[in-house]
Amino acid sequence: MSSPRRWDAALLARVGRLPTTRVDRWLRKLSTFADHGKLWALIGGLLSLQRGRPRRAAVRGVGSLALSSAIVNVVLKRLFQRGRPDQAAVSHTRALRRTLDSHSFPSGHSASAAAFATGVALESPVLGALIAPVALGVGYSRVHVGVHYPGDVAAGMAVGSAVALATQRWWRVRPVEPARVWQAWDAPALPDGEGLVIAVNPRSGREDYDPAADIQELLPRAEVLELREDAGVAELLGEAARSGRARALGVAGGDGSVAAAAAVALEFGLPLAVVPAGTLNHFARDLGVATPPEAAKAVVSGDAVQVDVAEVNGVPFLNTASIGSYPEMVRRRDRLSGRMGKWAALTVAAAQVLRHGSPVELELNGQRVSAWILFIGNGCYVPRGLSPAWRPRLEDGLLDVQYLRADLRFGRTRAVLATLLGVSNHSRSYAEFQASELQVRVLSGPQQVAYDGETGETTSEFVFRKRERLTVYCSR
Repeated sequence: MSSPRRWDAALLARVGRLPTTRVDRWLRKLSTFADHGKLWALIGGLLSLQRGRPRRAAVRGVGSLALSSAIVNVVLKRLFQRGRPDQAAVSHTRALRRTLDSHSFPSGHSASAAAFATGVALESPVLGALIAPVALGVGYSRVHVGVHYPGDVAAGMAVGSAVALATQRWWRVRPVEPARVWQAWDAPALPDGEGLVIAVNPRSGREDYDPAADIQELLPRAEVLELREDAGVAELLGEAARSGRARALGVAGGDGSVAAAAAVALEFGLPLAVVPAGTLNHFARDLGVATPPEAAKAVVSGDAVQVDVAEVNGVPFLNTASIGSYPEMVRRRDRLSGRMGKWAALTVAAAQVLRHGSPVELELNGQRVSAWILFIGNGCYVPRGLSPAWRPRLEDGLLDVQYLRADLRFGRTRAVLATLLGVSNHSRSYAEFQASELQVRVLSGPQQVAYDGETGETTSEFVFRKRERLTVYCSR
């Protein structure tokens, strides 16, 4: 017997000689409850009931578990074919109620436990720290009940953790730090929100939550206006700015409402307060304003920054614009991601859209291209490829132009396979460049532009450029 195996057997024997206690029964139950991932499915289900990081942690944890389980049970166990420890030597107070006839190395239970815990920790270190002792307990329980050598458990833990870390290739973890911005010094401090006129879109975000009452409580002197059928964000804030009663403008809603408010703020040279109250809140998240109290604190203290604003044919946008099939792909991805995870949902959405979509013939700054999707970001987005999610900077002065080429043989298949493998940004079907201005001519017929979750005009010529920066309340 080789030296590592001799040490492995010696450690197992030492664990086997531990005195019998009540802990034996609980470790056996823990080991059994972890069969087929039942324990982790339960924890993942509980986490998924909460929006935001807990739900993303559950999706990444369960996805990592499924992938590591397949690698261990389908590939590695068959490759190494190590036999189980001798069950006859295990005390009846510890032994499992059933006999295992599968191979021992590496431990599938340990791989699943480590994959789930690491996946959760990537999205939420606090939740990961709470789950880690349970995962370690599952790993140790496999040695304690005598069905694995310690080396099996250590190898399983290493495989599971590595698989979870590797998921970042397909689905990057969103950074906690906000994007870089220009500092601004000319935003007025508004005690209790006095001088702030804020438009609230009650249809944004959760159906059972209207943020107007919370905003009024946080900023009691602010003028809070709810959108009406005959008056949207632009009308309400435009009237307040023209009347001279607003020292600053505010908006509570999704990205479309924020873009409309930004247009008014730019027109009248006023700072803007953004209260995250939509479903995704892309701009607020990049800015680093996560909650209404954070937005209110910045307004009261007068803390502000300056950010880039882009425009398409004179209409401002803060996040992204697109021509072609991109908006439909994003809608399908978001609809599916709760059931199958973001990476798998993106692959399915890309396959569905590209299967039924038609390419558009374009001229981009004079260069002719045939594309399935054209994406223009207000600043450079990461990760690169079909799933841009956030911006490290909000003041880089650039338009981020990305598109999927449709002029290659088997272009649709290439694009879907590249998405599935997480290498769309390295595929020949993917192209990108950055520019301060982009002129687009549509050669295959008029197309409708979409920006910040809204739809714009339908035409054959578009001009994208940067315009003056916007001052936004934000504490840094």
